[in-house]
Amino acid sequence: MLRLWRATINTRNGLVFAIRSEQAVREELVALVIALPLAWLIGTTAMRRIELVAAVVMVLIVELLNTAIEKLADRLTTDHDLQIGRVKDMGSAAVGVALVTAGLFWLFSIAERIGVI
Repeated sequence: MLRLWRATINTRNGLVFAIRSEQAVREELVALVIALPLAWLIGTTAMRRIELVAAVVMVLIVELLNTAIEKLADRLTTDHDLQIGRVKDMGSAAVGVALVTAGLFWLFSIAERIGVI
């Protein structure tokens, strides 16, 4: 039980730090807040609504991992390093792929709602 409590505190601390230090995390949290009611309007089934919210949560998860990679890389060296730059680019690419995936989920659901598919 104590381990669970400590993990919860670590989670809270990580989220608070990410929210305070990263504009992208704040923007994705706003997107999540907006996505919650919109999913109920757009989703045609309960499962589709859950999928829409989960897609936005997935973007937030990937952004948190990318932020962790960037913070660790910046801690290692502030000098320009080609390998570290590539690692940061891969983290950014992961966020981009997650955003495109989430966008496709939402576009598909909107098309489904208006009867295009």
